[in-house]
Amino acid sequence: MSFRHISRRALRLTARPTPTPLAFRPLTTSLPRVSPQPTSPTASSTTATQPHPHPPSASFHPAPTSVFTPLDTFLPRHVGPRERDVQDMLATLGFSSLDAFIDETIPRNVRVPELTDSDADGNGLRPLSELELSRRAEEVAAMNKGMKSYIGMGYHNAIVPPVIQRNILENPAWYTAYTPYSPEQSQGRLESLINFQTVAISLTSLPIANASLLDEATAAAEAMAMCLAAIPKPKFTKGKKVFLVSPTVAPQTIEVLRTRAAGFGIELRVAQSNETLEKEIEEVGDQGLMGALVQYPDVNGAVGDWEAAAKKVKQAGAKMVVASDLLALTMLKPPGEWGADIVCGNSQRFGVPAGYGGPHAAFFACTDEMKRKMPGRLVGLSKGARGEPAYRLALQTREQHIRREKATSNVCTAQALLANMAAMYAVYHGPAGLRRIAGKVHSLTRVLATSLESLGFTVLNKAYFDTLTVDVSSAGLSAAQVHEASVNAGINFRKVDDKTIGITLDESVGPLDLTDIVNVFYRVKGQAEIEPDTLDALARKLDLTAESLEAPLGHLARESTFLTQPVFNKHHSETDMLRYMMHLQEKDYSLVHGMIPLGSCTMKLNSTSSMVPLSWKEFGGVHPFAPVDQAKGYEVLINELERDLSLVTGYDATSVQPNSGASGEYAGLKVIQAYHESKGQGHRDVCLIPLSAHGTNPASAAMVGYKVVPIKALADGSLDLADLKDKAEKHRDNLASFMVTYPSTFGVFEEGIEEACQIVHDNGGQVYVDGANCNSLIGLTSLGRVGGDVSHTNLHKTFSIPHGGGGPGVGPISCKAHLAPFLPGHPLVATGGSEAIPAVSAAPWGSASINTISWAYIKMLGGAGLTQVSKIALLNANYIAERLRPYYNIRFTNRNNRVAHELLIDLAEFEKSAGLKVADFSKRLQDYSFHPPTAQWPISTCWLIEPTESEPKHELDRFIDALISIRKEIDEVVEGKLSKEDNVFKNAPHPLQILTDDKWEKPYSREKAVFPVPGLKKSKFWPSVSRVDDAAGDLNLICECGSTEDYV
Repeated sequence: MSFRHISRRALRLTARPTPTPLAFRPLTTSLPRVSPQPTSPTASSTTATQPHPHPPSASFHPAPTSVFTPLDTFLPRHVGPRERDVQDMLATLGFSSLDAFIDETIPRNVRVPELTDSDADGNGLRPLSELELSRRAEEVAAMNKGMKSYIGMGYHNAIVPPVIQRNILENPAWYTAYTPYSPEQSQGRLESLINFQTVAISLTSLPIANASLLDEATAAAEAMAMCLAAIPKPKFTKGKKVFLVSPTVAPQTIEVLRTRAAGFGIELRVAQSNETLEKEIEEVGDQGLMGALVQYPDVNGAVGDWEAAAKKVKQAGAKMVVASDLLALTMLKPPGEWGADIVCGNSQRFGVPAGYGGPHAAFFACTDEMKRKMPGRLVGLSKGARGEPAYRLALQTREQHIRREKATSNVCTAQALLANMAAMYAVYHGPAGLRRIAGKVHSLTRVLATSLESLGFTVLNKAYFDTLTVDVSSAGLSAAQVHEASVNAGINFRKVDDKTIGITLDESVGPLDLTDIVNVFYRVKGQAEIEPDTLDALARKLDLTAESLEAPLGHLARESTFLTQPVFNKHHSETDMLRYMMHLQEKDYSLVHGMIPLGSCTMKLNSTSSMVPLSWKEFGGVHPFAPVDQAKGYEVLINELERDLSLVTGYDATSVQPNSGASGEYAGLKVIQAYHESKGQGHRDVCLIPLSAHGTNPASAAMVGYKVVPIKALADGSLDLADLKDKAEKHRDNLASFMVTYPSTFGVFEEGIEEACQIVHDNGGQVYVDGANCNSLIGLTSLGRVGGDVSHTNLHKTFSIPHGGGGPGVGPISCKAHLAPFLPGHPLVATGGSEAIPAVSAAPWGSASINTISWAYIKMLGGAGLTQVSKIALLNANYIAERLRPYYNIRFTNRNNRVAHELLIDLAEFEKSAGLKVADFSKRLQDYSFHPPTAQWPISTCWLIEPTESEPKHELDRFIDALISIRKEIDEVVEGKLSKEDNVFKNAPHPLQILTDDKWEKPYSREKAVFPVPGLKKSKFWPSVSRVDDAAGDLNLICECGSTEDYV
């Protein structure tokens, strides 16, 4: 027991003049921290290892030549090549200086003055050392008030099991991995994600679920789009386009639905009341209804019986969507049993901190008939070439990079890291543990309801799980009086209206917490406060004991079992849990093993120093709808980050609300659309997009309601300016926007980018410059400088948020001043521009907590450091290109024979000469202990390679040597030394198991198979399965876990 709790109990033995505020009680969402109380001197030291009483924001900052200059600077720890390496690489390229190299790589006409380390000249950012950053982060964190929020609305106080926090959230082997497109090297997190899918399948009683979406609100919007996709186009054209929503769905969800509906031509209707919902379904009828959405339990805590409504929806030929709560579904009759077609929600309360809104993994399950329309990634079971069970991403033809403008979803990333945390939470607790947690939460809610009713307050929702909506006017009080008293006690309740409040309990609530909640009401009633033993006695009077936690609800109780699979019923000790997580971890390739050269993915270092604050309770324990004056630390951090992002991108304003790159694209286009509407030109609906663009670009444009017109590329990979000019002029009366990536997805800085942007502006359009490749240009040019009006940047690429095995991400948008008034707002918290578009994410600032990472990254690098990072990223890519040029076809370069931060290697010639496809090369590279580059995109015969600035020269050389060795193996096939059908490529990758096979009948040695270069005998990452059969997995779709032996 903590000293604070002992002190608190001692206070209860005295006269209790004033209750101790909750700000002094440790929260349970993350590791507790103690921060110094700031004062305000004019100067102070920042080099002490212990906290200094003075704040670092008022510190003395020595000149670079001073003996006091910090030695723990971040730039040399982040950048891989040493100064000698840089000189060697420049010599290989034929340059004497880094600046001379840059001059031949980026067109001089778009260059900008380089960023400096001075924050006084308007073009710089002063860098902080790692220790200075830590102290500044503590100072900012201390500005957030340590309140206990019972606001609910989809967000809860969560207990993060320490074994999961330390070994998943804080473990680079989990958070530095990429989306599992290389399944032989990803079996660990694929298994964990299929556990997540199984949780959703089992608790919703629907047959299939995906591997997570961005948040509950956008998941509901995706569900609405799925309902649309299920309607034949002729019926939609004739008016079958109404999506009917219960008024007790969370308001942030309704707002995001409203945002999305317009672009699809969907008529969104909010029902007058839940009581009239069935009647309204009948009135809309078969001719108009395409889908309906209810919340179960709803935002007010009521548990409604929606079965009759679901039947009427189906009778109208529409789909029933349910937003729900995983913990509640351990006790409530699952929606799949009463007619739901789609069930979605937030998995946050399964062991993930609230984090001021995110990131959290949304779950999404549906009926079997809708599986091929389901957005996001889906993990399925297949088999390896040796016949062993193996997981993979299934049904990938659904994804936007294939469907482009025909897609109804632009989902690219997901929330894999958070989904893995939630899955591990379910594994650790198991079905019995989850059910007992739910039972305790519900039992305490019953105690609370009874206590409030005894004081004269009215609980409006008689059927509930964890949330009460309370009419305080029945006790002669206003909601304002109750909120004032609760805040004084360190507690937040939900603000409903002037006479109604909401209270949502969670697993963190103990006897002291519940006593504090109840005492708020005793206090406002002017009555003597109670002790925990009063509530304990009340619980016993209600027959609520430790033994009663598994008792069923009296209303819509769940009768079916759930999570019966072995994995959820065996890892309940920390020893077992730790070993299970390590068992999975050892199967996955991440940045802890070596370079991940995925083009357009920017797999750079995710530094420990920038990750540490994410685990602090001061950031993790804040509810997204808490009063903004309680989140001053977040306000400071987000304002500084938005200001810094505006500076480095060349824009005037930024919003961090979009919680993925694709979400940023969508938000940016919505901003453009709102701007045109404000000018009376809302008819503009044509979007020009190069054929080389990432698939999310046309998908996002289609979601906004734009007509996509493709723009050609020339043979050298550059944009066809003549084609752009012709089409811009052809559509000048309706031209809305032009989406272009800079540098291009072909790995080259477009020399005609300014002319392209001017063509669009001359014809009335706005320019969206995709910032996916921004890691190549910070401090050297900018997205705004080349002609952009709005852009997104990927904080999970350029600004070092880890990819997490497939998420999370943040895709903030930055824009010029004329678009700033339209930056996204929110229905519950004031944010965005003066004429804000509706919300694009559930939370006001999206995945707010991980913004701490990018904020720290920028602060530690400073202006000159950010610029140097871009230079080294360009140098590393060009060094690889130069050394591989004698062996492979470097597809595109600029006129100086230079690439940008990534390069395309065309492998087409080897399909003709050796019968080898790109996939064969990717599988063989695994045998060299590398993750393969991006394959078959943006050109189907190519590898796209991006090394980033974090990789040291010796790792680049190891990669280059591997590719040179592979080229020699190609020659063996071409020369007939190895057959085209049976060779090291076609049989790759070679797992460890081949070393113990009784027979070896391949036309090459085992040593050649697994140790093609000598260094692998010292250190090698082994694929855990043989080549995965993609077709088998799609033909026999299995997307939930079991004993894998069941499928052999």
